[in-house]
Amino acid sequence: MSTATALTMAGRSLRISRRSPDALIAALMLPVMLMLIFVYFFGGAIDTGTEYVTYVVPGAMLLCAGFGAASTAVSVADDMSKGIVDRLRSLDVGGVPILAGHVAASVVRNLLSTTLVLLVALAIGFRPSGGPLALLAAAGLLVAYITAISWLAAALGLLAKSPEAAGGFTFLMMFLPYPSSAFVPIDTMPSWLHGFAGHQPLTPVIESLRALLLDQPAGSTPWTALAWCAGITALALTLAVTLFRVRTR
Repeated sequence: MSTATALTMAGRSLRISRRSPDALIAALMLPVMLMLIFVYFFGGAIDTGTEYVTYVVPGAMLLCAGFGAASTAVSVADDMSKGIVDRLRSLDVGGVPILAGHVAASVVRNLLSTTLVLLVALAIGFRPSGGPLALLAAAGLLVAYITAISWLAAALGLLAKSPEAAGGFTFLMMFLPYPSSAFVPIDTMPSWLHGFAGHQPLTPVIESLRALLLDQPAGSTPWTALAWCAGITALALTLAVTLFRVRTR
């Protein structure tokens, strides 16, 4: 894969995002609004053993990444439905650079949106207490998660037959933070939900971010989170490349 071609495709995807400011603003503001709703509407009724804003920020960051990844799926499906991919392939641009460009743009957009969420959280009382290395590790884990779900979104965009269907396919990514430890402790959920909430991919990522940001013991949880991210990335990348070949025969 040509790195220069992938960067060119990423620049193209970012320019397309800039031409749709309404969609970009919605993707940026909705996670912030949801975080504010949880903190100010429900936070007083939820006992997490700490200030609720401190507890909820890691989950809000992953929720933000899920909304951002949804736009990636829609962009990929839009390219496929409008024949843009055929034009790019006639210029000898391969499938992997095209998809990698969408993913790279998704990572940039998601980092901007999660930074916005973090800035708003700081404004309303969130105070990370982790040291520089812990904060750097948290940033690296967040990038690994965003990359994983961006590749998954690209695969879902190829699986969908239209941009509208792609938006529907990404609902699961936006739903997964709720049955996890993102907004409430798992032990407050119904007992039949504990197994899924405790062992789904987002819970170790959230717990790792919470531990790293707040200088709490993390144990082996960050390694579990990284294993999930690596597995999802490998599976989604393989699926995306395979689907691209099938769709462009």
